[in-house]
Amino acid sequence: MRTVALPRIGTAAAWRTAARGLLAAQVPPEAVLWAWDSPAQIDLFGAEPAPVAPRGDVTVPKAFVALAENVCWHSDPERFARLYAFLWRLRRQPQLMVDRGDAQLATLRGMEKNVRRCAHKMTAFVRFRDLGEAGADGRRRFAAWFEPTHHTLEPTAPFFTRRFADMDWAIHTPDVTARFEGGQLSLHEGSPRPDLPEDGADELWGTYFRNIFNPARLKVKAMTSEMPRKYWKNLPEARHIPDLIANAEARAREMAEAAPTLPPVRAERILERLHAPGVLRGMTFDDLRKRAEAENRETQPGYGRIVLGEGPADARLMVVGEQPGDVEDREGRPFVGPAGQMFDTVAAEAGLERGAAYVTNAVKRFKFTLRGKRRIHQSPTSGDIEHARWWIAQELDLVQPKLILAMGGTAAETLTGSRKGILKRRGAVEETEYGPVFLTVHPSYLLRLPDAAAKAAETARFRDDLASVAKLVA
Repeated sequence: MRTVALPRIGTAAAWRTAARGLLAAQVPPEAVLWAWDSPAQIDLFGAEPAPVAPRGDVTVPKAFVALAENVCWHSDPERFARLYAFLWRLRRQPQLMVDRGDAQLATLRGMEKNVRRCAHKMTAFVRFRDLGEAGADGRRRFAAWFEPTHHTLEPTAPFFTRRFADMDWAIHTPDVTARFEGGQLSLHEGSPRPDLPEDGADELWGTYFRNIFNPARLKVKAMTSEMPRKYWKNLPEARHIPDLIANAEARAREMAEAAPTLPPVRAERILERLHAPGVLRGMTFDDLRKRAEAENRETQPGYGRIVLGEGPADARLMVVGEQPGDVEDREGRPFVGPAGQMFDTVAAEAGLERGAAYVTNAVKRFKFTLRGKRRIHQSPTSGDIEHARWWIAQELDLVQPKLILAMGGTAAETLTGSRKGILKRRGAVEETEYGPVFLTVHPSYLLRLPDAAAKAAETARFRDDLASVAKLVA
């Protein structure tokens, strides 16, 4: 029996080193005892330590390295044994990394997802308190207490060093404490919850939260899913949640009564559209499709039919393109033409599953001019965008995605109000009235690039953008 003693700090690196040595020595999983920060357990068995592998003797798929890097921080005491057992099989069956039917891989993927979610919650819910004193170099000092579900402080600490590089801070957890002083990050043993003073930022958090709280869209179950109750005791804004929930119905009525009235010009037609049966409140996808079919009976010259989106009705991600093309108009489905095929290919390479997203377009009709028998694509105008805004708003209201991926200038203008500087804004998330929107270019932009090198470079950037989206919705 081989024993591997893994430290509390530097766990992932220590596991990789130990696993390489065990694999090089042909030690099977059942002959390994993994111990994490537990000297008593090691002494009890008195087992032989793990061997050290010569560098370069063991190679594994890069995808497994990324998987193990996350799973090592899970709280399951069997995580190291599970990883090594899968690695033992992987050395002879490298195709296992893409086998969705493999039970061991499914378990590890689930653990990886839990760790990423925990890390995301840490970046969202850590609240620093001003200690009211400056360090030796004059930098302000802050501290925070957090209780993560998994051991995610060490892999998440670099995020805070980038985000708060101009101050000294400490994040205390029961397992590990991260300190950032003078621009240097250090990790230490965990500690009991420190007595942190309240500061002016607590009231600011409360003010911010009360102002972004929309009583008309209150869904308590969804809210507690995104902000689990276990974190509330450490969030200064959480003290306002019971009152906001209790008064949500009354505030929603007040907002409705204070809403502006429609102008008299063409008001009758607008009101008829807004208050038609099944529109806006209580509308279903069937209602939306029936309305599209009705409007498709009469199309204007130079415009195709309305092409609605497709995908899971409860998708966490909504992908919004610009407008249907000739192929999409003929088939009545979004993203099935050349641009859609390119999106599918790059998305698959980036780990973004199209089938799990709701895919649609900002403008619903193909706009074209006839040249002989060919229909030549025309860019939508601001009027086309405004005319289609009602349709995309219905889809957003029905799906209610956690993140929207806006591809191209038309999608950016529809969702953020501006298409300017799309190349500079790409790769970032912008908060909008529809929710968080991740901006990037449209695949058709890549298809139009004449230079092969430029096309390859821009495709790589597009792939990186989609990989970032995949991580955000994981």
